[in-house]
Amino acid sequence: MRFPEFSGEWKEEQLDSIATLSKGIGISKEQLSEDGEPCILYGELYTKYKSEIIKHVESKTDIDSSKLKRSKANDVIIPCSGETAVDIATARCVPFDNILLGGDLNVISLHKYDGAFMSYQLNGKRKYDIARVAQGVSVVHLYGEHLKAIKTYNPSLPEQQKIAELLSLIDERIATQNKIIKKYESLIKGISNLLLYETEGKSVCLGDILIERSERTQTNNQYDVLSSTVKGIFSQREYFSKDIASENNVGYKIIRLHDIVLSPQNLWMGNINYNDKFDIGIVSPSYKIFSIGEGYDKRFVAAMLKTHRALYNYILVSEQGASIVRRNLNMEAFSQLVFKLPTFDKQRKIGYAISSLKSQLEAANKIVRAYISQKQYLLRQMFI
Repeated sequence: MRFPEFSGEWKEEQLDSIATLSKGIGISKEQLSEDGEPCILYGELYTKYKSEIIKHVESKTDIDSSKLKRSKANDVIIPCSGETAVDIATARCVPFDNILLGGDLNVISLHKYDGAFMSYQLNGKRKYDIARVAQGVSVVHLYGEHLKAIKTYNPSLPEQQKIAELLSLIDERIATQNKIIKKYESLIKGISNLLLYETEGKSVCLGDILIERSERTQTNNQYDVLSSTVKGIFSQREYFSKDIASENNVGYKIIRLHDIVLSPQNLWMGNINYNDKFDIGIVSPSYKIFSIGEGYDKRFVAAMLKTHRALYNYILVSEQGASIVRRNLNMEAFSQLVFKLPTFDKQRKIGYAISSLKSQLEAANKIVRAYISQKQYLLRQMFI
């Protein structure tokens, strides 16, 4: 795939023939301050700067900068260390002069080429080339001596800039969409906690609201395998891009539309979900399945079970398990948890309001996933 106004072969060039490779100089997190000069730490490439072009530098330091490394606009930076070889291949373009670059940052100062284009190339087609030269197991290291022989493929500068401009536009749309998603998530949490608990009502035990079911499969692969996670309920094939369950799933539990599913080991982390996506599916026998009793609005109950107060109660009725992330749910104590519920009519109105916001959130998530998919496609098709 190529813009029609460009032609000619792309050049194969080693990174050290088109750039000067250097390294940042140490700035620790403890040395960050509210005032001072803008700076970038290597860890921020994983946490703060999600797109290939850094639009705004968030951190500052007021330490003596006379001996520190300063950026030149168009520099590309890559971490010197990370958890995995693939993750370490995280390139970012710094389009500003005089940004202080902390230690554990590789600095690639291009002689003539576009830094944004190079960041997209290194994160895309060259990502696994970089991963192959990284060193280490528990902590992976990557230095200039490893990067210098990386082969890059480059068109003319105008074509580089045109490609980077297109991808940057998609990144801006992704960033805007992510802000919309965060606002929806914040709104849903705020409204949920306000509407669900700032109301008069009668106290009801959870065991009276949720009716446990243990319907089991009789044949292998009777229905699609689903996974319940802290983030929601998903088709296992779609979520993991493959089936990871046991090859023999006879005896798995059947979950139906409008059921509640929870993980007894991870409930304290919020692994409890309302199934409003799948008509029917199966889950591991370790899960607990419930239907919602008559006289309770399903959407209201679904929202109630995901609130901060509910999560706090789940922690209280879960006992430390074999590992630090697993706690065993005391089912009897769980069934005795008390929630205050308004009238059914008010439940219905609150449930509808929260459900409508969640539908808008899901629509926003679909849009951002489409943009990300579009970007990945272009990264594959527009680079050699």
